Amino acid sequence: MRITWDQVLAWRLRRQFVAPRGDAGASEIIARLAGVQAQVAAAAESAVGNRQNHPRPGQIDAALDERSVIKTWSMRGTLHLIDSGDAAAYLSLLASGRTWEKPSWQKAFGASPQEIEDLAEAVSDILRDRVLTRARMVSHLVEDPRFAGMEEHLRSGWGTLLKPLAWKGVLCHGPKQEGATTFTSPVNLLPDWSGLPGPDEAAPVAISAYLGAHGPATPEGFDAWLSRNSLRTTVVRRWFQEMGGALKQVEVDGEPAFILTEHADELAAMEPDSSVRLLGAFDQYVLGAGTRETRILPARHRAKVSRTAGWISPVVLVGGRIVGVWDSSDGVATVRLFEDAPTPATDALEAEVDRVSRLGSEGDLTLRVER
Repeated sequence: MRITWDQVLAWRLRRQFVAPRGDAGASEIIARLAGVQAQVAAAAESAVGNRQNHPRPGQIDAALDERSVIKTWSMRGTLHLIDSGDAAAYLSLLASGRTWEKPSWQKAFGASPQEIEDLAEAVSDILRDRVLTRARMVSHLVEDPRFAGMEEHLRSGWGTLLKPLAWKGVLCHGPKQEGATTFTSPVNLLPDWSGLPGPDEAAPVAISAYLGAHGPATPEGFDAWLSRNSLRTTVVRRWFQEMGGALKQVEVDGEPAFILTEHADELAAMEPDSSVRLLGAFDQYVLGAGTRETRILPARHRAKVSRTAGWISPVVLVGGRIVGVWDSSDGVATVRLFEDAPTPATDALEAEVDRVSRLGSEGDLTLRVER
């Protein structure tokens, strides 16, 4: 089956509730997107609210409280909100990469594989039936001489030594206590939690979730999104092959990729999209494809979107392609279009700025367009 990138982008916009927006709740959106990055809480709120006709304040906290969603370090080692039912599958695949055993990781963070195993066992015991702030959890840990030298890394907000524990299903974020981050075990939050499935069992769940929002894609594209290509290529390709008839190979402007078979007819029938959208920082539409996907973001403009320290800028979309970036301050929403990009209709940009005004806390914003 042959399709075009214009069809792919239109299909992704629809599947991800970007264009048109819909009436899905936070939990459904987070599940459909295969997670929402939550390093910056406001960005997660924007990612969900920007996909709804009628955004509701506090809906992410409500989803966490009802435990349809959990917050934990997952894809690419970043903090995400992920669907509770799919969480174990994502974590299983991440754990299978055993990143913490790589010499470069050990050199950077000073912990051996055995020390990570010991740390996981200790944290599992500490969090049994408990929710603890980071400070209290670390205080318990460093009482053990084995972990005293890890205190700085354990207290770091980057959570580097804790990420392998999250992937192993030992800990996740718990309810905040007076604004402080807490940790608990997934088994404490989720009554149906039964540990991590094996990678071969987990793979179809994670691949299906990813392709359901970000397809068509290659095995390498899936792994780039999941683990920054830290898994073995032969293994990831085998997972795709073993899904058999559940996947269909298509040609996107002559390049092979996979889609869920159940979505193939819908994709083939798509017409190109011309919508204008302002998406917030760290939006999953960008992260799912990756900023190296030149059919969405021209390589010459990548540095404007993927910035230092891992920051992903808010973007301007026209027809699913990134044509600029934007930000807001002092009552002004400044849209900075790429010099070689088409100029979106002013009324469409103004409608998006009005929506941003209602979503955010800055009040009414005035549009300014620059190149």
